[in-house]
Amino acid sequence: MNRSIIVYVTGRFLLLFAALLLIPLVVSILYAEGIGLALNFLVSSAISLGLGLALSYKKPKEEGLFAREGLVICALIWILMSFIGALPLVFSKTVSSLVDGFFEMSSGFTTTGASIMQQVENLPHSILFWRSFSHLIGGMGVLVFALTLMPKVDAEAVHIMKAEVPGPVFGKLKSSIVSTARLLYIIYLVMTAVLIVVLALLGMPFFDAVCHAFGAAGTGGFGIKNNSIAYYNSSAIHIVLAVAMLLFGINFNLYYILLLKKVKQFFSDEELKTYFAIVLVAVVLISLNLYNQYKNIGILIRDVFFTVSSLITTTGYSTVNFNTWPVFSKAVLIILMFIGGMAGSTAGGLKVLRVLIYSKSARAEQKRQREPGRIAPVTINGKTVSADVIRSMLTYLTIYLGIFMLLLMLVSLDSQDFGTAFSAVVASFNNIGPGIGQVGPDGNFSHFTPIIKLVLSLGMIAGRLEIWPVIILLSRKTWHKT
Repeated sequence: MNRSIIVYVTGRFLLLFAALLLIPLVVSILYAEGIGLALNFLVSSAISLGLGLALSYKKPKEEGLFAREGLVICALIWILMSFIGALPLVFSKTVSSLVDGFFEMSSGFTTTGASIMQQVENLPHSILFWRSFSHLIGGMGVLVFALTLMPKVDAEAVHIMKAEVPGPVFGKLKSSIVSTARLLYIIYLVMTAVLIVVLALLGMPFFDAVCHAFGAAGTGGFGIKNNSIAYYNSSAIHIVLAVAMLLFGINFNLYYILLLKKVKQFFSDEELKTYFAIVLVAVVLISLNLYNQYKNIGILIRDVFFTVSSLITTTGYSTVNFNTWPVFSKAVLIILMFIGGMAGSTAGGLKVLRVLIYSKSARAEQKRQREPGRIAPVTINGKTVSADVIRSMLTYLTIYLGIFMLLLMLVSLDSQDFGTAFSAVVASFNNIGPGIGQVGPDGNFSHFTPIIKLVLSLGMIAGRLEIWPVIILLSRKTWHKT
């Protein structure tokens, strides 16, 4: 373990984070919120700057950065930036404790959208912006963004990108990892900017459009209104956001393919077709289940489509209180929460690609059981998935379920009913936000004890980083000298 490179790289990233903390400071000044709020962000930025300088003042002699170091750096930075990012909330007394602040910002950076806030409309613009901006930062990955600004790190950068980019398989779009990171971020930011413009043209106030576009882009879900998107009684806004969430739930590699005008290859992608098929089936099933509760079929389809889009992409925005829907509809939504968006998107969950490979592996095994000795390869887009990749995915699923059950047992100690405990874990570990029961669209996570909030916060970070970085960070053997 090259500890010196971990310390150095962590310090360098904290210098960048100090700069990011100055952006909400500008918002505070623009909205004339007073010197106190501006100082909260300035002091937090200074803390990140000081810590970054202290950690990176000495360049290590051994600059080798391998897979283990990349995983540790990734997990360590996400935990540190959640703590430091919570400081403005603590200093401004927006939250009552550092634990609450850590929960809120862990939720923000991991694009979960679970909150302990009860009256968000009373919060200052700078705090609302910082919460939403955390979705934009965390959506594509703060480390991926940092790599776009750092030259001459290509050989080592792959280990950091593999640790942070969501999905079971990471691939380079261009010959250089840094070039790939820059390309991904350009696509991501351009799509976000377009969404801001469209929402503003539809009548949403510009500040609101920025915050909600950040949330949709990062598939987060922090609202700036107490009743989320339902506040905007506009079908056009609801539909645009629903479509936008689905688009950000698509593998960004496919957008590069589309830019190359390979339209046929884009639409023939198996994961993409499965993703859309799941959305369509879910919308049809829930609409049929709710048919008798709506007088207007157009409003029914709009509400169902928005909710399905929000939950499969793990965004968590809401236009209706789906906590009041029939059990069948809620069961479908829970399944969508587990599936999540596509690999390589900003969405959470298991990812559609994993679910697709799991189902194909099951069918292949069924064929082998029926006809022993038969070769039944698993293919995606006409290419055979190697046995190592399948084994790795099955291992991930085993660990995923193990951690899920552990989280469920811990959270159940502090829950009044099973539905709340179960959906709280689903919503946090899969980076969704709202669940059912006390953590539904009309509830929040404030009632949990500080210990459970910390547990759920780590669960959110582990879920966003797809488990391994946090496991490696906390493993005693990781820190043995080699």
